[in-house]
Amino acid sequence: QVQLVESGGGLVQAGDSLRLSCAASGRTFSNGVMGWFRQAPGKEREFVGAINWSGGSSSYGDSAKGRFTISMDNAKNTVYLQMNSLKPEDTAVYYCAATGFPFSSSLYYQAHLYTYWGQGTQVTVSS
Repeated sequence: QVQLVESGGGLVQAGDSLRLSCAASGRTFSNGVMGWFRQAPGKEREFVGAINWSGGSSSYGDSAKGRFTISMDNAKNTVYLQMNSLKPEDTAVYYCAATGFPFSSSLYYQAHLYTYWGQGTQVTVSS
């Protein structure tokens, strides 16, 4: 059974940094894509960014560009989301998602392409 477990969320102040982790178990994703999405109360789910396990190609949503970075540790089957210069509008539940197959980075933002989802971790940024 595949499981994605996010961790690292919490309450921080504007301008702070936070690193989220997503540990995958049950299978390896050596050729798939791991993505991060977020959802704030009353808002639609938003694409944050994604990375391909094999080649490391990545893509980011507009809100994440220049502030967030996705990296991976293949040995640990874990993907990280480093978030810098956090803003109150970054407050949301952050979800990681994964697929076991590769696809174009131009499509990383499409949530329906991801097979597996974590339970989410809350990030709250105070002003």
